[in-house]
Amino acid sequence: MAKRETGPEPGSDTTEQKIFDAAHEVFSQKGMDGSTMQEIADRAGINKALLHYYYRSKDKLYEMVARAILTKAVSAVRGVLEVEMPLEEKIRRFIETYIGIISRNTSIPLFIISEINKHPDRFFSNILPQDLPKPHAFFQQVEAEIAAGRIRPIKPQHLIVHIISMCVFPFVGKPLMAVLLGMNPGEMKTFLKERTEEVTQFVLAGLRP
Repeated sequence: MAKRETGPEPGSDTTEQKIFDAAHEVFSQKGMDGSTMQEIADRAGINKALLHYYYRSKDKLYEMVARAILTKAVSAVRGVLEVEMPLEEKIRRFIETYIGIISRNTSIPLFIISEINKHPDRFFSNILPQDLPKPHAFFQQVEAEIAAGRIRPIKPQHLIVHIISMCVFPFVGKPLMAVLLGMNPGEMKTFLKERTEEVTQFVLAGLRP
């Protein structure tokens, strides 16, 4: 099987990196269907012919950018979920890592939802990394803590969905949250920064027996 591209390597051609960064910005803002190669070329400060020299089609450029974003995110989550550490510490680090990824790439949740709805076959076959985190060890760890009486009974699957939902929703629903909570942009920014500690404390408190 041919190796799939995941984006320019550190120290790679400056023009290629500019294209990648520009495409990341445009695709994140407008998605695949709403973006044009001309707009990406303009954002990168190059002409369209040079863009086509590096990437022959918008589809290929899009797949590479999307794959690069998700590969980094999946790798970071796997690095927490699959490592051996006490459950409380793992939950803390998982939440910190997950919110950190979204904070740096706020378009990721909407991008994933949009692509699954619009182009599910392409998303699952060409974009989503194949080596996804394996949650079974985490599930077993939760069940062991329950059996020892250190946390209340809860299905591990529900626990991980609770965590992910609380991490993701404020970013997906940011415009709605700002209106409902009556926050200006500065206050909303502060609110989102507080989510890591708030979600952590909420989850850990909810697990106490």
